Amino acid sequence: MEATNIPLQPPTYGNFITVLSIDGGGIRGLIPGTILSFLESELQKLDGEDARIADYFDVIAGTSTGGLVTAMLTAPNEKNRPLFAAKDIKDFYLNHCPRIFPQNSCPLFPHVTKIVKALSGPKYDGKYLHNIIREKLGSLKLHQTLTNVVIPTFDIKRLQPTIFSSYEVKKNSSIDALLSDVCIATSAAPTYLPTYYFETKDAEGKVLREFNLTDGGVAANNPALVAMGEVSKEIIRGNSDFFPIKPMDYGRFLVISLGTGSHKAEEKYKATDAAKWGILDWLTKGGSTPIINVFSEASADMVDVHLSVVFKALHCERSYLRIQDDTLSGVISSVDVATTKNLDDLVKAGEALLKKPVSRVNPETGIFEAANHETNEEALKRFAKLLSQERQLRHAKSPVGHAAHASQTYIINDFNKCCN
Repeated sequence: MEATNIPLQPPTYGNFITVLSIDGGGIRGLIPGTILSFLESELQKLDGEDARIADYFDVIAGTSTGGLVTAMLTAPNEKNRPLFAAKDIKDFYLNHCPRIFPQNSCPLFPHVTKIVKALSGPKYDGKYLHNIIREKLGSLKLHQTLTNVVIPTFDIKRLQPTIFSSYEVKKNSSIDALLSDVCIATSAAPTYLPTYYFETKDAEGKVLREFNLTDGGVAANNPALVAMGEVSKEIIRGNSDFFPIKPMDYGRFLVISLGTGSHKAEEKYKATDAAKWGILDWLTKGGSTPIINVFSEASADMVDVHLSVVFKALHCERSYLRIQDDTLSGVISSVDVATTKNLDDLVKAGEALLKKPVSRVNPETGIFEAANHETNEEALKRFAKLLSQERQLRHAKSPVGHAAHASQTYIINDFNKCCN
């Protein structure tokens, strides 16, 4: 039996709790998609070509476009293996983003068209996005993912976050929604795509809960801390999968957090300019949506600052890897300019990011600064080895691993007898 066909065993049999987090950012999901393709290729070098991202992480969290990537990596196919390999993410975005975000067909008055759309409703109707997500994910539900997932959304009726969590669904069937509904909801970016309503029902068709949702980036554009919080709740509840790990034992976490890029410093906003802005400026200034950029980047960077401090305080900085690019300039920094050139440029940005040094955001300047002499590519190779070793350790120590090893030994011995 191949190791990749055995589910990842609980953290109680290993040294770490493994977490992957993917930010929101529309078409810029191509950047973490490129990073994940590299990571998966390194895992395949260690453990065989069937290795997949979902085989190594206890929980994968994603917001907005990151939520869609999370579903792609963890949704099972008919063989109970991931529906998408990491390398498939790029082609999905390249093929479908131009139809999810169709570009302005009125080149004579683009600014006027943008203002009219901003005043009259969401920029895109979301129909193609909804259809392609439903087509790919079908009737799959939250509880069916191949590893635990955490996908934030925001309920505008309750005015509070709604977190779709594999851990919580085991206790609360009312959030066991269709994966397609969860992905559509977490991607419903204000002003860009329409808010999304759906219900969950029991076997008799009775409504368990109604949801009135918008983009998860409103609550947590960087969902790394939300994922760690969901794990901590399970530890507090006494989940045997985490024995004997303590609730605040952050030193046991191995975290990869992937950003989707942001504007370079000189293209961000100045208070002297923004002081004069009205509602339309906050919605359309500079060809983007400043109000969305402000709260999404603030959310993402605050989580990074917090985790950087925590891991440093625990003397385990190398167990936390944040990969983010704050040098995007012009059109490439947009979340929806889905031209062929811009999408290709985003792939190149992801590839270039691999060669850059591991960096941390400086809260004084807002600029990412090199943290050490390790490149992101080198750090991912190191993490791949740690993930592979962690998986092997758990299999060796767990009852399931012992059974699989015994079964494999029996098959080999039986084969040898036949051959002799």
